[in-house]
Amino acid sequence: LGAELEIGRTPVREAIKRLALENLVTVYPRRGTFASEINITDLAHVSDVRAQLEGHAAYRAAQRLTDAQRAELDQLLEELAHSRGSDDVEKLMALDARVHRFIYRCTGNPYLEGTLTRYFNLSLRIWHLVLDRLPHLFARVHEHDVVLRAIAAGEAERAREVLTEHIATFEREIRMVL
Repeated sequence: LGAELEIGRTPVREAIKRLALENLVTVYPRRGTFASEINITDLAHVSDVRAQLEGHAAYRAAQRLTDAQRAELDQLLEELAHSRGSDDVEKLMALDARVHRFIYRCTGNPYLEGTLTRYFNLSLRIWHLVLDRLPHLFARVHEHDVVLRAIAAGEAERAREVLTEHIATFEREIRMVL
């Protein structure tokens, strides 16, 4: 891999260590490095953490939204409106990721943002296994509209409730197709 990327062994080794720490790969000494297995238990664990922390993140975002972030929020709402009727799964998932990462940033807490980004990335691995079988993907992505509007209005408790339910609903739908 190092030769292909024209970099030394140390950066490759460090990158693999980081991927292993994030449970994205499993390293077997003298056998190799492999993508970590994904199972239904992972979905439950990751969703449990995300529901708790993302609800808190939405709450904090509603309390701490800056004027610059409000402009970005308005842009995201506009993109959500323009994506209505879209069946482009990749674009919908990219928009989903942008909304979640925006909420993380709005907390003003880099540790919470980093933790949530890690768990969001773990969720992506699971979602990509089932995206083509999720019947209500469009509706799930557009639930962000309600969350963002609650954040914009400073309705912290409402933002927490809606985002927590969004994650729980998404998990239930994934379980039905696994």
